[in-house]
Amino acid sequence: MCSVDRRRAAAVLGAVVADAAAQPLHWIYDLNKLDNLIGQAEDIAFWEPSANPYYCIQTGRQSGYGDQAFVILKSLVENKGLDIQSLKDATYNFFGPESDYENPVNAVYKEKSDAQKQTFPIKGPWRHFSVKEFLVNHKAGNEQTGSPTDDQIDGVVRIVPVVAMYAGHPDMLNMAEEVIRVTQESDFTVVVALCAARILEHFILNGPSDQVLEAVIKQMEDPHRANPQELDRAMVGKLREVLHGQQVNHRDIAKQLRID
Repeated sequence: MCSVDRRRAAAVLGAVVADAAAQPLHWIYDLNKLDNLIGQAEDIAFWEPSANPYYCIQTGRQSGYGDQAFVILKSLVENKGLDIQSLKDATYNFFGPESDYENPVNAVYKEKSDAQKQTFPIKGPWRHFSVKEFLVNHKAGNEQTGSPTDDQIDGVVRIVPVVAMYAGHPDMLNMAEEVIRVTQESDFTVVVALCAARILEHFILNGPSDQVLEAVIKQMEDPHRANPQELDRAMVGKLREVLHGQQVNHRDIAKQLRID
């Protein structure tokens, strides 16, 4: 049976490989275009040539999500644990004005619906909105560096190395929240990412489980739970919707559960 330590490593490795594998088909929102592109292909990992409509980088390279997780992982290793100030500095250096993320086309926030064919995909990695706000806040010396409005999925990816290191530790959720808020201050983002942290921790500590959502719901309904959030009750409601939709086609249930 796989040990807890091996599952810690597998969580990080799985996230890294999955991110790189999906990157060439990243952000194709038109499902008809996606279906026409991949056809009946059974293996779409590491798709070549890249069909990413917003940025084009080497196949096998991490997306902006994976790069954020990498910076966190590297900081945890170098500091032998969580050091928030060191993490902020490392994030600024990796994504800042001297990095290959610096691109005049993507220097300020743009609605993806505004993308013009003559401009996109950009040649280089895509700097995410929350990272842009972080860079501004960190440069200004603000203590709160995270975006107060960004509700995107970055936080769920960012917590992977933190949970891998601290699964089973009583302060795991507190540490995960600190890391999330480096770039995202939205309470909605935090509660979603912490829910993901609970799910990942369950798998790391217990191995494969068909009852993980029930276990996490039980945790989040416990009045004495670790790291309570005001939106926990709403998150539990969403988890119950997922459970009720287990037999529904993935695309259909994803549309039903989407929160805009």
